[in-house]
Amino acid sequence: MINSETFIVKRDGKKEAFSLDKIKNAISKAFLSVGSFATQDVITNILSRVSISDGTSVEDIQNQVEGALMAEHYYAVAKSFMLYRQKHLEDREVRDKLRFLLDYCDASNPATGSKYDANANVENKNVATLIGELPKPNFIRLNRRLLTDRLKDMYGKEVSDRYLELLNNHFIYKNDETSLANYCASITMYPWLIGGTMSVGGNSTAPTNLKSFCGGFINMVFIVSSMLSGACATPEFLMYMNYFVGKEYGEDYYLHPEKVVDLSSRQQTIDKVITDCFEQVVYSINQPTGARNFQAVFWNVAYYDKYYFNSLF
Repeated sequence: MINSETFIVKRDGKKEAFSLDKIKNAISKAFLSVGSFATQDVITNILSRVSISDGTSVEDIQNQVEGALMAEHYYAVAKSFMLYRQKHLEDREVRDKLRFLLDYCDASNPATGSKYDANANVENKNVATLIGELPKPNFIRLNRRLLTDRLKDMYGKEVSDRYLELLNNHFIYKNDETSLANYCASITMYPWLIGGTMSVGGNSTAPTNLKSFCGGFINMVFIVSSMLSGACATPEFLMYMNYFVGKEYGEDYYLHPEKVVDLSSRQQTIDKVITDCFEQVVYSINQPTGARNFQAVFWNVAYYDKYYFNSLF
C-alpha cells in the first residue's frame, strides 16, 4: 500500500518521498519512444504489478516496471525502457568519473583524494595513482557479486542480502575489495633459481653469479608483486644469497671479510661487495612502481642467527 509516508532509497543511499507521478511519466515516455501512447488504464494495469513499500530502492522499482511491461506483453516498450536505464547509468558513471578526476586533482594528497579504500602507503599523487583509483568502484561491485553469489549458494539469499546490508551500513568491513589480485604471498625462490623468470611471465634466465642473482631477484620480486596487492615474502633470500657469495669468494668467505677481491681502483673487500649487493636489492625494491599504482613493493625476508638457533637447540 502506497501512502504519503512511503520513502524510497535512491542510488546514493539517501531516502526520498515516493512519487507515483515519476513512475507514470517514465512509463509514458517509454511508450512514446516506440511511437505508441499509454492510456491511463494501460498505466494502471502495469502499476498493479509493481509492489512498493517503505525502503524500496529505485533500482528495485525500475526492475519491477520492466517485469510488468514484459508481463503485459509490451516487449518493445520494455526494451526501450531498459535501453533508457542503461544510457542513464552510463551517463551517471561518466559524470561521476569526471567529478572524481577534478576532485582528485584538487586533493592535497592521494589519501584524501581517494574515494574508495585509500592507500596510506602511497606518498605522491600523480597519474599512476589516479589510474589506480579509477577502476576501484567496478572492482568493488565485481568482488561483492562473487562473494554474495557464493554466500547465496552456501547459505541462501537471506544471508547474502544480510551481508550486503551490514557491509553498506558499515557494521562490517571487507578488506581489499578494490583489487582483483591476491593479497599477500610467501613464495619459494627455487623455481627461479632453476629456470629464471620464464615460469612467471618474465624473460630472464637463471642466475649464475652474485650480480645476476641480485639483478634477477629484483626482476622476479617485481613480477610476482605486480600480481599481488599486499606483501611478497621471500624467506629464502639470504640463504641463497649466501650460496652465491660462497660460489664467488669461497665457502669460508665470512672468515676474512676484509680481504680485497676487487682488482679495480676501488679495491673493494668482500664485506663491501656484500654490502653493495644488499643495498642494490633493498634500494631497487623500495622504489614506487606503476604496476602497483606507484606503491613500493612490500618485501619480507627472514634471517636466523647463531644465538637464535642456540636458543632452539
